Amino acid sequence: MATTGEASGPAAEMRKVFTRSPLLGSDTHSLCPGCGEPNAIRVLMETIEEMGERGNTVCVLGIGCYTAFGALMQIDCQQAMHGRAPAQATGVKRVLPDRLVFTLQGDGDMVTEGLQEIVHAAARGERFTAICLNNAAFGETGGHMTATTVLGQRTKSTLGGRDAGRHGHPIKLPEMLAGLDGVAYVARGTVHTPVGVKKTKKLFRAALETQRLGLGFSLVEVVTMCPTGWFVSAAEGPRFQEEKLLPVFPVGELKRPRDLRV
Repeated sequence: MATTGEASGPAAEMRKVFTRSPLLGSDTHSLCPGCGEPNAIRVLMETIEEMGERGNTVCVLGIGCYTAFGALMQIDCQQAMHGRAPAQATGVKRVLPDRLVFTLQGDGDMVTEGLQEIVHAAARGERFTAICLNNAAFGETGGHMTATTVLGQRTKSTLGGRDAGRHGHPIKLPEMLAGLDGVAYVARGTVHTPVGVKKTKKLFRAALETQRLGLGFSLVEVVTMCPTGWFVSAAEGPRFQEEKLLPVFPVGELKRPRDLRV
């Protein structure tokens, strides 16, 4: 029994995990019900706040649903062209090396449209952090197939399900980048459960600390829900992600610097 007068149990634990960060300037957003991206943005803002980097951070936004968060996040933001956020972040970090710089992109923007940008930035060891919100669909344009859409998944452009022979296999970006010498930290998280949210927050902190220590390029991919693009209800989104996406995109750290202590 709680002795402080505060509620206990699952509901109380959920409130602890899903408390809004002060760096989010609004209680509302324009994304669809059941979308996982607001959870990812919230814990990212919490992490920056806890690191004491609120006034020292620059976000370079790609193109996609999450572009709307530029008006909600209480940090400096720039807008990049389709797939070009890593190139723009490279310029920001080289001109302002003391800033904490990160890109915020979806799988359509980073992996489908801008794969060459993120690969070359990683190979060069650029000292910024790339964050990919992977919902395996082009959410902003109505739910079409992206390079991360899993086999069998229905989208607006693969109504019969993605077929390997016709459409190819999904690209696993963290696994691809982990082998590059310029890459210091790579991880994948999820925000479809309270445990996933807590773990992803730790991954964000490790990636940003890698950048703050100047150890090299860092990337965190977050698998997020997109019920609208998946043809399921908001309530079914977490189960769909658990059953269909996470077997293809397993969570955890893929590469970590020895000198990192968080």
